[in-house]
Amino acid sequence: MEYMKGIPDKFFDLAIVDPQYGIDIMHKGGMPKHLGFKQYKRKDWDKKPPSKRYFQELFRVSKNQIIFGGNYFTQHLPPKMGWIVWDKGQHGLTMSDGELAWSSFDKALRIITLNRCTIGERGGNIHRCQKPVKLYAEILRKNAKEGDKIFDSHLGSGSSRIAAYGLGFDFYATEIDEEYFEAQEKRFHRECFGEIKTERGTLVQTNLFDK
Repeated sequence: MEYMKGIPDKFFDLAIVDPQYGIDIMHKGGMPKHLGFKQYKRKDWDKKPPSKRYFQELFRVSKNQIIFGGNYFTQHLPPKMGWIVWDKGQHGLTMSDGELAWSSFDKALRIITLNRCTIGERGGNIHRCQKPVKLYAEILRKNAKEGDKIFDSHLGSGSSRIAAYGLGFDFYATEIDEEYFEAQEKRFHRECFGEIKTERGTLVQTNLFDK
């Protein structure tokens, strides 16, 4: 919020955000550890949904918006036809089969099928609500054009940042949680530059990573 207050009107071409839904996801039962699922540190960031003021500022600073969890914020969002459905490709499990993203674009509803197991590729699984880099990349390809400025108000695991970097977009983001910020910073340098930090320094092995 504080960052957006200093941004001029319609400065960003597209905001792709995944704010807290206010459903206290971090204190709900996760997948069992004995089955190999990662256990996350419990935090309180999902106790309340974003305020009305947050959405007002988001719409002020960006020309278009894609908002994950838009089904939780319908009181703040105008009716639109261009919803995006992420089909997680794993049906019938304890977690949801998919997620909804509200879009300001006047386009037909689109479904992106992408298995959620891609989240952990390259050891990048650092956030309970993390989404795949490939999901953000697909959304950017279909909704942004060359030269666009992209904004993410809830950077989290940094998947949006990695996708934007890979596609050559100017990218701006904020993250209030210092632990998440540091984790995504390491992930970004590892996945985009092939940097691996050790006690003896930083190793760079870019030939091991896809371009």
